[in-house]
Amino acid sequence: MPPVSLSEAVARLRAAGVEAPAREARILWRVAGEEAAAFARAVARRVAREPVALIEGRRGFWTLELEVSRETLIPRPESETLIEAALAAWPERGAVRRILDLGTGTGCLLLAALTEFPGAFGVGVDLAPGAARLAARNAVTAGLGGRAAFVAGDWGEAVAGGFDLVLCNPPYIESGAMAGLMPEVRLFEPARALDGGVDGLASYRRVMAALARLLRGRGVGVVELGAGQAAAVAALAAAAGLAVRAVRDDLAGVARAMVLSRGLGALGSRADGE
Repeated sequence: MPPVSLSEAVARLRAAGVEAPAREARILWRVAGEEAAAFARAVARRVAREPVALIEGRRGFWTLELEVSRETLIPRPESETLIEAALAAWPERGAVRRILDLGTGTGCLLLAALTEFPGAFGVGVDLAPGAARLAARNAVTAGLGGRAAFVAGDWGEAVAGGFDLVLCNPPYIESGAMAGLMPEVRLFEPARALDGGVDGLASYRRVMAALARLLRGRGVGVVELGAGQAAAVAALAAAAGLAVRAVRDDLAGVARAMVLSRGLGALGSRADGE
């Protein structure tokens, strides 16, 4: 592949519809280690709209640096809201002993939680065996391999109950909206981790049913929400016998994390992400 100058890279990225092409060209130059052939290959991949995180093979989340691949979603900053919500729900850090992450993907939520709850052991479940293996590698890299186990399974069916904290970022995009996603998402991230069915709520129905069994007495579940889904998800929670303890906004002001516990109850509080 012939070499590409920085100015040529910017022009190609702009023509491909990449936002902030100058900034992205500089990022790709650093990712390529300032090596001309590697830079040309990276630019070609980005022109095809492959996400920078996949080109680099890594993405930061919370305090961690994680391996990513096309087996999993790329961790998003807004998902860190779930960790903030979990910490607010469990101020007694040492009281959390068992953590479960449903649909673990890269393991980002589980591993971030383990860094904050030092006495806990975590289990991550993902439908895709390749994702579970990747999450296990991330655990080892993060120095958490001895405190985490990962299994391939269908939501909560692969595990017994008794968890203090259950984290979950389920698919929540309506099936009809999948075709309109950005190419970076539509072409390079797994549809199974994005498509939430006709109304975007199919996975929530299964997760809510599982939470009532998986949580121990004082345990809480923290689930990620799509924009505008809080009321619908709260109704599903109530139907499963769960109480909504709090809803936490992300930095964009979107209701992003819902905190749930066993037992009927009304919406307790709303904590805005600031």
